[in-house]
Amino acid sequence: MRIVEVNELYSPTGGGVRTYIDAKMAILAKQGHELIVIAPGRVTRVEERPTGGRVIYVKSPTIPIDRNYGLFWDAAPIHSLLDDLQPDVVENCSPWRSAGIVADWTGPALKSWFLHNDNLEAYPKRWLGRIASGERIERAFDWYNRYLDRCFRRYDAVITNGPVLFKRYRARGVRVDAAIPLGIDRARFSPALRDEALRASMLAQCGLPPDAHLLLAVGRHHPEKRWPMVIDAVQRAGARLPVGMMMLGQGPDTAALERHIGRSPHIRLYRPVYDRPQLATFMASADAFIHGASNETFGLVASEALASGLPLVVPDAGGAFEVARPTYAETYRAGDAYDCAAAIVRLFARDQPLLHRAARVAAAHVRSDEQHAADLVAFYARRIAERDAQASDQARRSA
Repeated sequence: MRIVEVNELYSPTGGGVRTYIDAKMAILAKQGHELIVIAPGRVTRVEERPTGGRVIYVKSPTIPIDRNYGLFWDAAPIHSLLDDLQPDVVENCSPWRSAGIVADWTGPALKSWFLHNDNLEAYPKRWLGRIASGERIERAFDWYNRYLDRCFRRYDAVITNGPVLFKRYRARGVRVDAAIPLGIDRARFSPALRDEALRASMLAQCGLPPDAHLLLAVGRHHPEKRWPMVIDAVQRAGARLPVGMMMLGQGPDTAALERHIGRSPHIRLYRPVYDRPQLATFMASADAFIHGASNETFGLVASEALASGLPLVVPDAGGAFEVARPTYAETYRAGDAYDCAAAIVRLFARDQPLLHRAARVAAAHVRSDEQHAADLVAFYARRIAERDAQASDQARRSA
């Protein structure tokens, strides 16, 4: 099966979507399929992947607020690529320009909308949450749900990346056909990669001795990640116990986060680690994973951390919350630095050997990306067979 994904959320310097797409491309190649991504780029170019598949960048304008990402403008080059590639399935994941571009293409492929994000949670609810209830914001922006519903009608399938988004859209009365949860590279992330010397070195960089506690935070520096709240929480928890935090990431808020951290001796900010084996070793060598975003629809990084044997401190909503269980995690009210600090203190007050044992047991049950890819292809194969059978029946009745 050839799948072409027209993806405005893909960037070589991006976060979870890039990680997911790169892994899916290699896995589908191993399973005998092909994934080709058409993404916005600063120049038009083709990037062949040695593991199979390719990324075709189409020159497009960047987003002013985050120049890591772009938006398609002209439909013609994308339609021309789709005509040449003749996919079995063409995927879209963005409600912006690509939604209409894919829908308007007249080729015979199954058209699928794969939902990664929830813009109501990411923007209006985050911006207006302090002055209005979630229910009121939902009502005020119901026009956006109706817009999505109209868009979805032009697609053969609408899929979410997990149960969080499936439940949200169903509750809003928006069409969703299936939830096919993502997975992570189970072969890459493992508690066996724990390196006590690396852990001691990371704590030393935070100005702390080896018997202190080490939190790891991984993610793009963007307002929706709520990193200032996490920093405040770690500083407050640090007044009660020796705890440091290593933050890996970059983005439009990097400079602001550096200022927010200020002279805090126990929090260190580093550029993202794109080398996956190195990142897996960092994860396995910390004492716990901490996360601030409550609007994420799938806990990709939280799942990688859990697969590395890390206990979790996560908000009580969103994709990371779906990963958390009481035996190995503490949760806090989303956006509340005081409650987050209390959750950090509770986690490190627990029996640490028992806590880490529970996380290691859970690590073996984290869903794999191979299973996600196989489920996705099987879903598409069923939809194509159903469509072809319906077309055959109609032709027979018309004869």
